[in-house]
Amino acid sequence: MRVPKLFYFVVLSTLLSSCFKDEPLNAECDIETAWVHTDNPTNVFFNNTDTLINVLSDAEHIVFTVRPGADVSAMSPQFKITDGATIVPESGSTHDFSNNQSVTYTVTSEDGKWNRKYCVSFEEPKMYGSGIIITYNFEDYKLYVEPNYGITKYYEWREVAADGSILNIWATGNAGYSLAKGNSAPEDYPTAPLPDGYDGAGVCLTTRNTGTWGATMRMPIAAGNLFLGTFDASKAISSKGMLSTNFGIRFNKEPIRLRGYYKYKPGEFYQDVNLNVIEGRRDTADIYAVLYRNHDVQGNEVVLHGDDVMTNENIVALAHVNNMTETDEWLHFEATFDYQEPIDLALLSEFGYNLTIVFSSSRGGAKFQGAVGSRLCIDKVTLECKQNNDIK
Repeated sequence: MRVPKLFYFVVLSTLLSSCFKDEPLNAECDIETAWVHTDNPTNVFFNNTDTLINVLSDAEHIVFTVRPGADVSAMSPQFKITDGATIVPESGSTHDFSNNQSVTYTVTSEDGKWNRKYCVSFEEPKMYGSGIIITYNFEDYKLYVEPNYGITKYYEWREVAADGSILNIWATGNAGYSLAKGNSAPEDYPTAPLPDGYDGAGVCLTTRNTGTWGATMRMPIAAGNLFLGTFDASKAISSKGMLSTNFGIRFNKEPIRLRGYYKYKPGEFYQDVNLNVIEGRRDTADIYAVLYRNHDVQGNEVVLHGDDVMTNENIVALAHVNNMTETDEWLHFEATFDYQEPIDLALLSEFGYNLTIVFSSSRGGAKFQGAVGSRLCIDKVTLECKQNNDIK
């Protein structure tokens, strides 16, 4: 007996309807991108690219950087959020962000079970420290708490600006390590506080094994690191792992010299990305600083990553600490900036340069090579800059 085609259509429609009904609602509640439109963007922002922000997965604050004195009394930021989520206040609604006012947006997941809050502000560039000597003591750190589930993860470092506001200028790869060994205690992450530093607290960077998951991904180690910039965990577990480190913050001084104190002990066995032990090779730590132009000649934004932080054509000056000694005692390090081109003072006044300072327990860590157990301790780092280029 032939079954009517209508019967097959009804059955197929029922099955499809059942599938759609069974599909769970999205539990994510993230802002992925934030942007703002103005008729004359360079009257408000330093560059057109400042109107768009790709929001990191662990971000709590979204800061648009604006020119000193810019009118931000009626700004209408817009947001791309995860599928199915809702946001309050509404994306595109207008608010007064003048006088350092901020607006808190709440994103709620499609299933209604989760929400995240983001603090959005429009701020003039803020510098840490004043005068020609900038000191980083690493005394101000806190535990990062996963926003959806309230789970304590790892430590983060920050600085306090001259006006007392918090600057989240330091980044680590801890967020990437949490994807491999998220159950680790905060003190067992690659980057952790050192209670007994050179003077007060310091930072301890340790090269860690990432376990079976890391070996499968050909990312068998995670070097302890700390750098000026941001870390994008969403790229850390992909073929774009080198792009997870976004090196640099806006800077308006001309650096001369990098100084500080360190202790270093390499791990026992140096391994390549395939976990092969390389006989006779000793691990070494890395300390360096890079000043670079943050836009190219076409006006495109430039950010240095793990694959070009030492080679990008926009690099202006580099300071590299060489011949680091294995030591259990605190030793002083110093490196002078080698300039490849003169500083453009007009560009400097427009915050057209970025600066990064990088510390790593394994010099080959960006390529997932090094010795598990290598340990670099750092403290009391100072950056000496030229007096006549200070911009208030």
